[in-house]
Amino acid sequence: MTIAAYTLAVLLDLFCLFLGYRFWFQPASAAAGYGVPADPAGDAGAYLSVKGGRDATFGLVGLVLLALVGARAEAWFMVCVALVPLLDTVTVLRHGGTRAVAFGIHFATAVVVLSCAALLFAA
Repeated sequence: MTIAAYTLAVLLDLFCLFLGYRFWFQPASAAAGYGVPADPAGDAGAYLSVKGGRDATFGLVGLVLLALVGARAEAWFMVCVALVPLLDTVTVLRHGGTRAVAFGIHFATAVVVLSCAALLFAA
């Protein structure tokens, strides 16, 4: 179970780095994939960059915690970070996104992150 917990944690952290990269360098397609399309050339451009920076930072912090502090610290971090996709679920629903994206992507992500945290606590 330890290998599965660490592997899932690393994959989730790397996925956060990927999301950050995508929002920085492909903001229009990243926003559409998020569930609320935005014009990166308009007012939304700065917010898409902020989201990209946030996601990349979560990925880096997660990797550093796992490497330098251990599974328990990473687990608590993931419990806290799970709030982000839960709030993303609400954001997508409030701004015209589909329920399929809100629950199929964002809520499901929160469940996966919390499941990873549970595996790390058990490791």
